[in-house]
Amino acid sequence: MLDKKITYTEILKLIEDLLASDGIDTKVDEEMQLIGGDSVLDSMKLVELCITLEDKASDIGFEFDWTSDTAMSKSRSMFRTAGTLIEEFINQSTAK
Repeated sequence: MLDKKITYTEILKLIEDLLASDGIDTKVDEEMQLIGGDSVLDSMKLVELCITLEDKASDIGFEFDWTSDTAMSKSRSMFRTAGTLIEEFINQSTAK
């Protein structure tokens, strides 16, 4: 089972590093929007993040599904905020 606090810290850092690779220096927290008008991630960075999370999930021993209908629904999407994405990652890890 994943340690929730460590997982939050690791994934927030991962998002920060992705942004930094584009020259965007910002503090990432759980409330940061990942999609929509206030998002600082472009679509390519969001896909890169998801692929990185797939790799992380594989290392842990589960398959991270970021392409489901729920993921793509704007109102229920796991991509609303960094926190909702991390929660979905943790939920999928415990459902393995």
